[in-house]
Amino acid sequence: MEKKIIRLLRLLKVEFALFWILTAVWCVLYEMDILLQGSRVGDARAEYILQTVGILLAVCMIPLSLRMFSLSLVRRVRELSLPEALVSYRRWCEIRLALLLAPVLFNLTVYYSTFNLTSLLCVGMLLVASLFCVPGRSRLMRELDLEQEKEE
Repeated sequence: MEKKIIRLLRLLKVEFALFWILTAVWCVLYEMDILLQGSRVGDARAEYILQTVGILLAVCMIPLSLRMFSLSLVRRVRELSLPEALVSYRRWCEIRLALLLAPVLFNLTVYYSTFNLTSLLCVGMLLVASLFCVPGRSRLMRELDLEQEKEE
């Protein structure tokens, strides 16, 4: 079982690193003019709609991704056997990162389309929120109540 936990932690760390790498690659693609920049500059209505959607996505997805994960742990994952719990834990970690990645990429696209810093602020908030998703052994043990089982 220890090998499965170590493997799971490695996979979660790789997925977390991919979250940050994908965000950086998205920025590099815009900075190198591979993706179109400034397509909505001057279009006040489009800027307003895009920024509003970006803000709403950020404001909704941050608490949703963090709270939904803790609720799923309490209601579902802790009731499963350990092998099933590890699979479910991985799935919920991936869902949580996806809930943060989608608004990050959307807000980066809005920023590079409108050059308005509001979207960049939302990206910053989402990236800070992703730091609450950093995988680690102690966190995994605490969230799955594995510390208590080892002591007994």
